[in-house]
Amino acid sequence: MKITREQREVGTSVLKVVVGEADYSEAVDKALREYKRKVNIPGFRPGMVPMGVVRKMYGKGIVAEQAYKLASNSVFEYLQNEKIDYVGDVIPSEEQGDFDFENNTEHEFMFEIGEAPKIEIELTKDDKLTYNKIKIDSQIHEAYKDNYLRRFGRLVEVDEVKKDEALTVTLDNGDMRIEDAYVGLISMTDEERAAFLGKKVGDKMDVNVNELYKSASQRAAILQVKEDELEGINPQFSLEITQIRQFANPELNEEFFKMAFADGKVTNEEELDKYLDAEIETEMSREADYLFTIRVRNFLMEKAGLQMPEAFLKRWLYTINEGKFTMEEIEKDFDGFVKMFTWNYIQKHFIQTYELTVSQEEVEAEAKEFAKAQFAQYGMPSAPEDMLVNFSKQILENKEQSQKIYEKLYELKVVEYVKSKVKVSNKSVSSEEFAKLAQEI
Repeated sequence: MKITREQREVGTSVLKVVVGEADYSEAVDKALREYKRKVNIPGFRPGMVPMGVVRKMYGKGIVAEQAYKLASNSVFEYLQNEKIDYVGDVIPSEEQGDFDFENNTEHEFMFEIGEAPKIEIELTKDDKLTYNKIKIDSQIHEAYKDNYLRRFGRLVEVDEVKKDEALTVTLDNGDMRIEDAYVGLISMTDEERAAFLGKKVGDKMDVNVNELYKSASQRAAILQVKEDELEGINPQFSLEITQIRQFANPELNEEFFKMAFADGKVTNEEELDKYLDAEIETEMSREADYLFTIRVRNFLMEKAGLQMPEAFLKRWLYTINEGKFTMEEIEKDFDGFVKMFTWNYIQKHFIQTYELTVSQEEVEAEAKEFAKAQFAQYGMPSAPEDMLVNFSKQILENKEQSQKIYEKLYELKVVEYVKSKVKVSNKSVSSEEFAKLAQEI
């Protein structure tokens, strides 16, 4: 068996593997004997089929299978022995010629690899990064408090449409009349909402239901028809408001605090404000950490200046997805893919080079925080400890969710390492300035 490596486009090599009969004959004979033992052919008793018959029927396929298996395995051994690092995976080369397994005894297999670019990054205190922290002011506090209390709010009737109320209406276009239809102003833009402002119960207005309800499924549900029947319906309706309701925050009384904080840690509005400030601080820190992570990512990618074998990676993506995506579809999303692929490659370098590790305790703590956030989202900000522990176990038993937790923690390890090696300046900014920075990055 002979292996040669030939350079193609930048960052791409073709490995030619020539496999001869002496290389695969033993494996082929073994496979044929196994076939002879198991094959069921009319006219022959099991295990008594002549080897000549077995070879004639299955020999060509077995030679192809064993020769390819041998060539493929030898490529990986070659890459390992020669210490050749590659990205993606080994794929069949587009230069591969035809095979004649029936007449030829020597076969040439061609594989392609994308060569991994070398990473050379030296970090010093001359490298400067900025960590932006969001200033927490009364406006942020009140908005967060209002949003928090909305989880426990209720709908109450009001006299007039002022902002984002929920409306009950009657729709009538002469051919059909729908009573008690719902119109939610909260999901509208300011421009769409403008026509309803100032309206009261009993007021009427003309609407186009195609504009009022954006999705076909929503229109069908409201008009009580099937989606394929919508085309024959006149979309111009008269709308009469029959009820106006808005969310009202709960009263901050003993009943509310018992419901919202069953553990009794928050019992009055002063304690609630302190609790919310701590939650805001945690959330703002999370946002600041994420922005800094993006900043570190961009900084390292620019400093490394890696040239990935992009043409190869496109072919690799097409190959591993087995035709699920066209090359045009891969091209469309490739810029985003190659950036994330490069970042993952750089992270791998830091993790291996500097032996960064994530402990089981850190994984369990992160899963617990995720569980806590999930409960808080559904109105349980103080979920019992046993519920958090049990849910976090379920999270870690889910392979996909567990993988995401590990990826997040390893990324944080890389960011922490970089942060310890460069000069980081802390700068507080308003929420508006922070949003602008995030959009720019």
